[in-house]
Amino acid sequence: MGIFTELFAWWTGNTIGTRLYTWRKGERVGEDGLGNAYYQERDGERRWVIYSSLAEPSQIPPAWHAWLHHTVDVPPTLEDYRPRPWEQAHRPNLTGTYEAYRPPGSTLRPGATKQPLDYEPWQPK
Repeated sequence: MGIFTELFAWWTGNTIGTRLYTWRKGERVGEDGLGNAYYQERDGERRWVIYSSLAEPSQIPPAWHAWLHHTVDVPPTLEDYRPRPWEQAHRPNLTGTYEAYRPPGSTLRPGATKQPLDYEPWQPK
């Protein structure tokens, strides 16, 4: 990212202030599969994430989310966790994308046709 983006664009998640604070007080804890970097203060009180692309909180996997919110004390990089066979991989929020869920009957569903109504609409006389 350019210097202009770091100075003025807060939505990218890494402004010049965040970079300076991370440099002065941050200690890198780990990184997830999407490239997001996780930090904490040297005393462990404050925790934060620097996103690899746009700041989209739904891209944070559940294990890192629990660590960020002090639900667990051990970061996912240090724990020995194996997912159960029935657990699905984390998927970010797809709302507003082409992969978003479209219920049956939605006009935005691919290949949607006008379906007959299962009720009789009220008509004023």
